[in-house]
Amino acid sequence: MDYQKLFEPKTMAVIGVSLSNDSHPANVVFNKNRLRYPVETYAVNPKGGSFHRREIFSRVSDIPAKIDLAVIAVRADVVPDTLTECIEAGAGGAVVISGGFAESGRKDLQDRMVAIAREADFPFVGPNCLGIFSPDHVDTFFIPSERMVYPKAGNIALVSQSGGVLVDQMINLSDEGVGLSVAVSVGNKALIDEVALLHYLSAHSGTGVIAFYLEGFDKGGGRDFVMAASQCGKPVIALKSGRTPEGGRAVSSHTASLAGDYEVFSEVLAQYGVVEARSQFELVSFCESLSCYDKRIQGKIGIITGSGGHGALAVDLCASHGLSVPPVSEAVQKEIRSGLSKAIQPIAALGNPIDLTGSCVDEDFLAAAECLSRTDEVDCILLLVLPYSPGMTSDLGARLGRLYSREGKPMVAYVPNVEKYRMLIDGFELNQIPVSPAIEGAVLMAKGLRRRQSC
Repeated sequence: MDYQKLFEPKTMAVIGVSLSNDSHPANVVFNKNRLRYPVETYAVNPKGGSFHRREIFSRVSDIPAKIDLAVIAVRADVVPDTLTECIEAGAGGAVVISGGFAESGRKDLQDRMVAIAREADFPFVGPNCLGIFSPDHVDTFFIPSERMVYPKAGNIALVSQSGGVLVDQMINLSDEGVGLSVAVSVGNKALIDEVALLHYLSAHSGTGVIAFYLEGFDKGGGRDFVMAASQCGKPVIALKSGRTPEGGRAVSSHTASLAGDYEVFSEVLAQYGVVEARSQFELVSFCESLSCYDKRIQGKIGIITGSGGHGALAVDLCASHGLSVPPVSEAVQKEIRSGLSKAIQPIAALGNPIDLTGSCVDEDFLAAAECLSRTDEVDCILLLVLPYSPGMTSDLGARLGRLYSREGKPMVAYVPNVEKYRMLIDGFELNQIPVSPAIEGAVLMAKGLRRRQSC
């Protein structure tokens, strides 16, 4: 099946547009794509008529253009016939946002849809989903644009069984300044599932990291997913619900999936190099660091801080997440001390964490980071930057970014995320150094690098 027209359509038919209810899902999809995206959008309703001075076509086949993508938002019982109509009209694929299928006991309707689509080699996403958001191309989410938070374009793909969780993650990525290549809500995944999307996204030139929110699989689906992820060649991150018996029941009622034995699935993920996230917070942190760096680390962390308390917290967090903070050798400490400003040479503690004290200036951070970048004693540098320290400037992020570009050792940073420090944060992010507003978030970014599969 050819998925290209699903993600980058030039023409789109929205089937089910209401003549009386402008908040109907189909109307929302029609309006936002007609006004905001470079896709020629047509409205379809059997009654015909007009909508916002645009003609409403009675059938897809009446549209005077070949349709790349059909968005179907009609009653469940008429969806199979609507799919047949789209196929006969030569459409390239569909997103079925309608609900009322296997998740509510109508597996017969869902099976009928699948049989129709497979016979015609016709791809569709759903049913019971939000569908596809492809930056600068298309948005089938039936959420008004003014209520959405859209991440900038980037290299992370998100795939989710839950539309709500997907939107949450898009908001979280946007808050962190992380970019998105595509987002897909698969819902009941009757035809196109995680494995199919893994194959597509592994070859997608704009995607570097693929992240999944999983609820469950049909029989054998979990094994197929893990095998496909292990052969993907790109970092694959998975967050799974249904970890408890109670959660498993919630999963089944949501998308009619089987949650399975979580602990076994978790062990298999680790065995095959899939990076498992245990929370939405971990998922975002892993996405951010893996989108910046393409090599695995052993997890030997060098910490540079202007506050001993922050350094102590970071050490505890590293230990709790399976990262080591090895003591720095006397030779490296001597080299660092020789590069520090005279005022802090006698008072800085350099054993790791490297505590430069609140009296440090930008040059002290740079001197310590340069030495750690050139030693094999650590393989990732955690920068705890306190921008309210009097000697810190807004240029530090960009200057450390240039150091990373020259030396190549991964760095992750903690900076409080408030507008006052935006220039400092931008200096890091524009140079591909990931930044978290929480110390634990920065530690998790390093954890993600340690768990990255070798490609």
